[in-house]
Amino acid sequence: MARLLVIDDDELVRASLQILLEAAGHEIMLVENGRTGVASVKGGGLDLVICDVFMPEMDGFETLREIRRADPSLPVVVISGARTERTGAPGPDFLKMAVDLGAVASLVKPLDPDEVVAVVESCLAGARRVVRPAPS
Repeated sequence: MARLLVIDDDELVRASLQILLEAAGHEIMLVENGRTGVASVKGGGLDLVICDVFMPEMDGFETLREIRRADPSLPVVVISGARTERTGAPGPDFLKMAVDLGAVASLVKPLDPDEVVAVVESCLAGARRVVRPAPS
């Protein structure tokens, strides 16, 4: 069981991720904004963060930057809806930008439950392999 933090201003997204990830055997902590999320990270004891890109007060980019400062080895998965310009053309790829800034993975809303679980498990396995020492 891993301890996961979900940072998203949408209550329905938080609740959905909580149900899904608890069913996958994880302990979930929910917060509704980046400031509270960063404070939670500074409290320690987390294995992974899932963070929305677009939130009021402190957006996901700033939140990601502050999480990287507080705990550089903590994996962060960013989530966001696909954006389009007024012309109907695709907008900037904010998820790719977040990965370029240090997120380990990204997921597009609406979230696919199987994909969420697969990405979380993959990131946790990678974090355990890279960050945590092997038991002796």
